[in-house]
Amino acid sequence: MSELIREVILTTRRADGGTHIAPMGVRTRGDEILIAPFRPSGTLRNLLRERTAVINLTDDARLFAGCLTGRHDWPLVPAERLECGRLRDALAHQELVVQRIEEDAQRPRIYCRVLHEASHRPFGGLNRAKAAVLELAILVSRLEMLPRDKLEREMAYLRIAMDKTAGPDEWEAWTWLEERVLAYGQEKCA
Repeated sequence: MSELIREVILTTRRADGGTHIAPMGVRTRGDEILIAPFRPSGTLRNLLRERTAVINLTDDARLFAGCLTGRHDWPLVPAERLECGRLRDALAHQELVVQRIEEDAQRPRIYCRVLHEASHRPFGGLNRAKAAVLELAILVSRLEMLPRDKLEREMAYLRIAMDKTAGPDEWEAWTWLEERVLAYGQEKCA
């Protein structure tokens, strides 16, 4: 049986006191949340230094696409119990404290407990386009690892859901990701 991974926006406190925003897949194991960022990453540096993070639950696919295409200027508010920002428009958030760390050369496993959680607005449901944007964002995060033909096949399949169910926000996010794929292809050919 596979393990449930939730795709979230993780916010952590940077050394300068600002907020680092990153998409992340997190796992729940009993009462613990497992975060396993790859080395090197700003998220990992911040987690190891501050030993706190905020999970932001959102249905806005633009956040996932934006983080992967250099768009990090999303409205923030202070977390309630941690010195860290959280997404102002999140559906809900969970404030985490690091409990223990399992070292690994490539991907340390950071186990956290929930210190505080709050809901901010109701979940309005999903459409297939939101899921398509999220899947394309994951592909974009792995451009260096994917064969070009696989990427093109996956994008063509995901585009079906976009054509059938996307609204303006999903199209904006999709366009950002498509531009990143195109730029990567041009970089590789240069």
